[in-house]
Amino acid sequence: MTKKILIVEDEESLLNVLVDKFTAEKFVVFSAKNGFEGLDIALKEKPDIILLDIVMPKMDGLTMLRELREDESGKNIKVIILTNLSGEDSMAEAMDNGSFGYLIKSDWKIEDLVKKVEEKLK
Repeated sequence: MTKKILIVEDEESLLNVLVDKFTAEKFVVFSAKNGFEGLDIALKEKPDIILLDIVMPKMDGLTMLRELREDESGKNIKVIILTNLSGEDSMAEAMDNGSFGYLIKSDWKIEDLVKKVEEKLK
């Protein structure tokens, strides 16, 4: 069965690279440029996993994650945080709200991210 992934990222160049990579890996890919769009798509499409940036316009990723978890259909969607924030507070809040991983953007390669997503979906 084809897996659905939602990528919520406001940095357009990174968003495009991720969309292309996961499309090539045979995922059905949805994308959003802020948490408001991301939440809307997540609740409509019910992706298997979400890659979620924290710092975004309109609605940040942690707010989106909290609101996603408040909705019955969003409680069990797997979420991996992708961010430039390395602070303990945001990491703790992400984990408290059921994030399955927290990756600092400067610390990973795209192949590592694909592996992590595939592991979480097994």
